[in-house]
Amino acid sequence: MWKIRYFQTARGEYPVKEFIEAQNLPIRAKIGKSIGLLRSYGPYLKPPQMKKLQRDLFELRVSGKVAIRIFYSVIKREFYLLHAFKKKSEKTPAKEIKIAIDRAKELT
Repeated sequence: MWKIRYFQTARGEYPVKEFIEAQNLPIRAKIGKSIGLLRSYGPYLKPPQMKKLQRDLFELRVSGKVAIRIFYSVIKREFYLLHAFKKKSEKTPAKEIKIAIDRAKELT
């Protein structure tokens, strides 16, 4: 099993956890299943469940009526869930990636 950690802001908030909790039950269940796959398979998880975006930034993909994306980084064999959002277009918005990159920088 791999460790999953939620990014914590300087104010003590957990944005990804709060995003997940704000979703309805069926979507939360799908997100939980995807995070469970990441916990079980770690870096061996393959597309379509995940996608490498940049050197140290990955995207966990939750499919369904609503496409959810959770960006994460790996630091010392732990997966840090950095940012989550509902994907509404084919291309991932640059502002969403920037949020994840900025949060990853705070961890290192």
